[in-house]
Amino acid sequence: MIGLKGTLNVIDNSGALLIECVNVLKQKVNNGWGSVGDEIVCVVKRARPVSGQTSASAAKVRQGDVRRAVIVRTRKAVRRPDGRYIRFDDNAAVLLNNKREMLGTRIGGVVSADLRMKGWGKIVSLAPKMSLSITQKPGSK
Repeated sequence: MIGLKGTLNVIDNSGALLIECVNVLKQKVNNGWGSVGDEIVCVVKRARPVSGQTSASAAKVRQGDVRRAVIVRTRKAVRRPDGRYIRFDDNAAVLLNNKREMLGTRIGGVVSADLRMKGWGKIVSLAPKMSLSITQKPGSK
């Protein structure tokens, strides 16, 4: 549940480290709160310092930039259709350009598998895979 002024970690290699939500872009459902797979408008609060040389890994964003992002992890538990609840240790997002494409080329942490159902399969395919022991029900083999 991400709302106005909510802060999220950025887990791609776009150059941003911390962002703050200023708007949730979706239908009038859930009264302005965003969950996994929702698109938000955000401000870059902290970014990697830009070095003097120009290279392929140069930062694509600067502090104060207004960008779009998609939420990939939330601390608020999300209920899956089979009854399980999935919760993460932090809130995280991946930055997007205006064409809804990823700004970075790599993902640096696990993301929710629910993103695939919401049309963000590219993000799920680039993210490292989560171990099965985390997603299984207790007592199942």
